[in-house]
Amino acid sequence: MYKVVERRMIVPNLHELVVEAPAVARSVQPGNFVIVRADENGERVPLSVADWDREAGTVTVIFMQVGASTAKLARLKAGGSIPTFAGPLGQETEIGAFGTVLCIGGCYGIGSVYPVARALKEKGNTVFALLEARSNFLLYWQDRFKEVADRVIEITRDGTKGYKGHLTRLSEILTLEGIKPDRIVVNGCTFQMMKVSEATRPMGIKTMVNMNPIMIDGTGMCGVCRLTVAGATKFACVDGPDFDGHEVDWKEFLNRRRTYNPEEVHPLRKSGCASHF
Repeated sequence: MYKVVERRMIVPNLHELVVEAPAVARSVQPGNFVIVRADENGERVPLSVADWDREAGTVTVIFMQVGASTAKLARLKAGGSIPTFAGPLGQETEIGAFGTVLCIGGCYGIGSVYPVARALKEKGNTVFALLEARSNFLLYWQDRFKEVADRVIEITRDGTKGYKGHLTRLSEILTLEGIKPDRIVVNGCTFQMMKVSEATRPMGIKTMVNMNPIMIDGTGMCGVCRLTVAGATKFACVDGPDFDGHEVDWKEFLNRRRTYNPEEVHPLRKSGCASHF
């Protein structure tokens, strides 16, 4: 069993979970993920790692409450335990001396892109962080990013913080901020990563996305997380989760993500979890 050190809602519907997992903490790197179960009969949930403390042996993940399994995770309390916290899984994010890097995060991706920004800064890059949300009350960890990035920029759909609108304005924002990135790293929802990839394609800026398909075992055995990249079949759990956003078949990926929508909603309705939140 893995001890829960902390579980708190940091913004509506997004939770920070800190778990005591020394073996994971010793070897985890930016871009890795873990498989988590809330109980012995629980679904295996893949979550990107947002932070860690190697000395304390703890690992932090950010998750969104969207179904029955994440609703169970959202009820965890400090001092409790979970049966599964498997990892680190996946390939780590490429951290090189690229020059100027723009790290974009939205929703749970704000948390998972944080260690990437930190590692890139430690490598000597000029790092800009662009954090996106529907409204200002959904932004978080700005103080953490200010410690590792040269500048933190915000964009909200309703204009309550930073730029107003969506990341379809990326080209305009880069011009207004005077930023000429050599590489862009994006973590967040599928729509956000797709739109950023579409925006950067004509600019010729290499854009790495952290893919988040449906996943079961996380070791390449089940094949559920397959996607097409540069015309070839890849498995996000072992070949990724990072891929070049300009090479991803986004149409196919979106269609595959919708496949199990009814099955994902059904257990939440039947579990009674929805009535508690």
